[in-house]
Amino acid sequence: MNLLKAYLKVSLVKRVVAGLVLGALCGGGMWWLSVSCGMQEGVRAVMRYCSPFGTVFVGMLKMIVVPTIFFSLVCGASSLPLKKLGKVGGKIILWYFASMTVSSVLGIAMACAVNPGAGDSLAGWQELARQFGADTTVDSVSAAPKALADVLEKLLSDIFQNPFAALADGNFLGVIAFAILFGVSLRLVLDAAEGTVKQARIQVVIDLCEACMAAVNKIIDFVMNYSPIGVFFLSMGIFSVYGPAIIGPYVSVVLGISAGIIILLFVAYPVMIVIVARQNPYRVIMAVREAMMLAFVTRSSAATLPVSIRVSEENLGINPELASFSLPLGATVNMDGVCVHLPMFAVLAANMFGIRLGIGDLALMMVTTVLAAVGAGGVPGSSLMLLFIILGALGLNPAQTAVIVALALGINPILDMFETMCNVTGDILCTYGVAKLENLAEGEVRM
Repeated sequence: MNLLKAYLKVSLVKRVVAGLVLGALCGGGMWWLSVSCGMQEGVRAVMRYCSPFGTVFVGMLKMIVVPTIFFSLVCGASSLPLKKLGKVGGKIILWYFASMTVSSVLGIAMACAVNPGAGDSLAGWQELARQFGADTTVDSVSAAPKALADVLEKLLSDIFQNPFAALADGNFLGVIAFAILFGVSLRLVLDAAEGTVKQARIQVVIDLCEACMAAVNKIIDFVMNYSPIGVFFLSMGIFSVYGPAIIGPYVSVVLGISAGIIILLFVAYPVMIVIVARQNPYRVIMAVREAMMLAFVTRSSAATLPVSIRVSEENLGINPELASFSLPLGATVNMDGVCVHLPMFAVLAANMFGIRLGIGDLALMMVTTVLAAVGAGGVPGSSLMLLFIILGALGLNPAQTAVIVALALGINPILDMFETMCNVTGDILCTYGVAKLENLAEGEVRM
């Protein structure tokens, strides 16, 4: 019990990084024994006993992804004060979706530029996939380019589907669409209800969904506390097959995603501030640095929310009513950093499993990324769960999806820091842009 308490006292990031490093060292040692000492059979025998402790973590993530997305979206949509949204609320929502669209386009561009898993490294990635039991042959998924009409047909058929069939089949787009419609409908019925009894009944349903979301968040805490152990065994399996050569591809993925987020923070956002607010953009960014740093450390948009609201009101002069509406909404639905992150692993999956991505596929990836990011929920590590949505839209089977998620696990805490900082910054700057357009920001920017 004392050991467990000591384990839980250490920050999750430190535990995950320690699991990654220790797993890499153990796996690297096994790779050396396999290559230099001819002990391939012995290494395989050891990994047969060790790998289930890693793959079970991927199974845990698959277990919680659907309830997390469903209850998060229902709670978020049902909490929108639709009657009070008006023009300002509509602009906030439009800005958030426009920002995520730009971010996903940037993420796809960076992924195509880095092109992870292409060229000489492809054979190693595929050998790694076989270690996890996934088929890497080209005909295991659809490799034929799709026409735009085919992509549109698939998108619409996935979005509008029997919700119970979508839940059973793991059709995440169908789950997302139904959750949003259900949440909005609850709010519309609640606002239109004339009797207190009917209002109370609808409120019970909303309260039940919020209670379920709180329970799911507790399950996420349990899963995340196991994550260092899962990462240890997964990284052991990765390095036992690929050895030190895996470091290069990992570094390229981290640098590609980090570069995309930096471009978004210091190029795309500043251009928006100059065009909309006619302000020095870097002065505005410096004014919210406290919220940015807290988001980087906590890896949670929701945990950073009180500081985000305070710096928005005190340093940027944003109207308190607007800030208290827009920023909590942004912490739920606006995930710019996630939109940069997800396409990188989608392109890696396409290269590993022989999928040729055409313009239509990239357009579908952009739409899927934005819709998936809406369900991220503002909790640490949520982007891992969203990988299941993006990879499922590419046509990967569960075993292939598990490989990519396993590869992402080790470096996700590092990426999550940059993503969350980007998400929080985007929330504040989008709110500031709308505030300036609507004359709801007073005074000079204070640093």
